[in-house]
Amino acid sequence: MAFATRHFVRAASSDAATAAAKKLLIKHITIIGGGLMGAGIAQVAAASGHTVVLVDQSDEILKKSTKGIEESLKRVTKKKFADKPEAGAEFIKKTLKNLSTSTDAASVVHSTDLVIEAIVENLEVKNELFKTLDKFAPEHTIFASNTSSLQITKMANATTRQDRFGGLHFFNPVPVMKLVEVIRTPMTSQKTFESLMDFSKAVGKSPVSCKDTPGFIVNRLLVPYMMEAVRLFERGDASKEDIDVAMKLGAGYPMGPFELLDYVGLDTSKYIIDGWHSLEPNNPLFAPSPLLNKLVEEKKLGKKTGEGFYKYK
Repeated sequence: MAFATRHFVRAASSDAATAAAKKLLIKHITIIGGGLMGAGIAQVAAASGHTVVLVDQSDEILKKSTKGIEESLKRVTKKKFADKPEAGAEFIKKTLKNLSTSTDAASVVHSTDLVIEAIVENLEVKNELFKTLDKFAPEHTIFASNTSSLQITKMANATTRQDRFGGLHFFNPVPVMKLVEVIRTPMTSQKTFESLMDFSKAVGKSPVSCKDTPGFIVNRLLVPYMMEAVRLFERGDASKEDIDVAMKLGAGYPMGPFELLDYVGLDTSKYIIDGWHSLEPNNPLFAPSPLLNKLVEEKKLGKKTGEGFYKYK
């Protein structure tokens, strides 16, 4: 009888462990931040059949986000349903039906499977948000940040769900770019990691995984490359125009490093490199640039301000 009892207990424990290890099928998404990235993530999630709530501080911002999503969907349907306008119209209708908006994050996370944060790149602000949402979200809910440069571990530590926390770094423009970097911290559970990988595939992306290292994969390689181009120019070794042409024609890049810096925003690039420099002050790859600092100080931030390394009309 004792053997039978032990056998039953072991079997029950095994079943419980198997159930606990099962991946979460993500159906309901809450996206915090209605900017370019948040709206883009909302679009691809809604288009792939997920129920999405897009959250921001005001209805005005959310109306602008929704309008942008509609315009983006129209562009998608022109290519995807070129010969089937009725199917295209139905696709847009179906996608928008999956999408709703709210200005109250705490009230909408109670039934969500996944929260994706896409707000300002400020660790304190992100941590306050996650700390608040942690109180209202169900136990099973996974939290993820779309940060491109901040440590996921520091955000996870602001919550009580370190094992259900990871990074989902989408790329701009989200509906077009196929890549998602799935970031796991030392505390991210295998179940959470696999659920995030599956979700990335479900929204039509190609996920790659990376540990919680500065810049993850793409920015860790891309930002030092752009900074080295600036240093090359600062030293007078080559003009910015020739460096751009060289990388486009010699390396096959679609944009040169200075064109890319202007496109990304010089303030964004400076913010990233300054953050990494504070983490690893002796790493020459993360050394700040006097020229970049000067341009940012002069509010010459790239395409968005009309001038950066180049002038734009």
